[in-house]
Amino acid sequence: MQKAQYDSQWMPYLLLAPQMLIIAVFFVWPAAEAVRSSFYLEDPFFGNATFVGMGNYVDAVTASDYRRTAGFTALFVLVVSVVSLALGLMLAVSADRVLRGRSAYKTLLMWVYAIAPPVAGLIGVMLFDQHIGPLVDFAALFGWNMRIGVNYWDTGIAMMVVATWKQVPYCFIFFLSGLQSIPNSVKEAAAIDCRSETRRFWSITFPLLAPTTFFLLILNITYAMFETFGMIDQIVKDQPGNSPVTLVYKVFRDGFRGNDLGGSSAQSVILMIFVLLLTVAQFRLIERRIHYT
Repeated sequence: MQKAQYDSQWMPYLLLAPQMLIIAVFFVWPAAEAVRSSFYLEDPFFGNATFVGMGNYVDAVTASDYRRTAGFTALFVLVVSVVSLALGLMLAVSADRVLRGRSAYKTLLMWVYAIAPPVAGLIGVMLFDQHIGPLVDFAALFGWNMRIGVNYWDTGIAMMVVATWKQVPYCFIFFLSGLQSIPNSVKEAAAIDCRSETRRFWSITFPLLAPTTFFLLILNITYAMFETFGMIDQIVKDQPGNSPVTLVYKVFRDGFRGNDLGGSSAQSVILMIFVLLLTVAQFRLIERRIHYT
């Protein structure tokens, strides 16, 4: 492979400068400011700050509402990530078998991905509305009286359903692309060696989709932790304060609504460290089992 040649040794740095400037302004600077603010008790109105050391971190991890939010966030991320992967894979396998009307079938499954998270949250509010929500009426058929905004777990389940519904088309797109990239010769050889279609899928097809699955797992976790903010805000912003929220939304609520800038900064630093450790664990432990062909 031929290497790029530049007339000036400074040209590569000049080309990288705009991107590095964006990273510095929108990531490095806010992250450093969050770390600095986490050691202070700040007055949001007069700008006064009192150094408290690790006090904000101790208050965060020892608070019962923080531990409850962390537990719900873990459950929320697990359910949304796994169910989105499973439904996306199932729909991709079904779409790959469709011979007639394939384009229309794919379009119907993918259009949801174009909806912004706040819009998806607004649709979820209407679907789970206590008076006109069709999903509430459907749950009532089984004797389940869903009370969104009143019951903690009813609200949490509604959030999981809407978040999963929003992410399934994304998983579907990548799984379908992965299935269509498998050579026909491999599929024909597998059909000759094994007559069971289910066994062929788990023995041949699914291992070939391992890189795609690993990629989607990371993106699903990122989506569930951070990109669902707008959706969660639409569902819980007009509800009582005891509604379930994720850690990211709690940082926003404590910092911008509760005016606890130091405490919310400490929570954001804890979340940043957790995500960093989770990413390292994923690439060190899971990726070793992934074989790229």
